[in-house]
Amino acid sequence: MNIALWIAAGLLATVALTGGVTKTFVPKAKLAAAHGGEWTAAAGAGFVKALGVVELLAAAGLILPALVQVAPVLVPVTAVCWVLLMVGAMVTHGRLGQYQLVALNLSYLALAAFIAWGRF
Repeated sequence: MNIALWIAAGLLATVALTGGVTKTFVPKAKLAAAHGGEWTAAAGAGFVKALGVVELLAAAGLILPALVQVAPVLVPVTAVCWVLLMVGAMVTHGRLGQYQLVALNLSYLALAAFIAWGRF
C-alpha cells in the first residue's frame, strides 16, 4: 500500500509541477491560445500566476513532508486541497464544454482522494 501511495503522490506531484511551471512562467496569451487554457483569457494574469504558484507548492507538499519526515500530515492535507482545486477545474472546464478535460480532472481528483485516504 505504501508503494502505491508513493507512486500516486509522484504522479500527482508531476502533474502539479508541470501545471505550476506552465501557469507561472508561460505568458497568459500563449496559455489562452493552447487547448485547455482557454479559461485563462477571462482570468487576470495575477490569478493565473498565483494558481501556478499554488500548484508548485502542491507538488512540493505531496512529496517533501513524507520524504524528510517533517510534518508528514501535510501530505494528506495537500491532497485534500488538490481535490478542491480539481473541483474548481472541473467546473471551469465544464462551463466551457471541455468534457474530456473534466474527465482528466476527475482522474486527478480520484488520485488525490486516494492519497488523502491512504496518508490520513
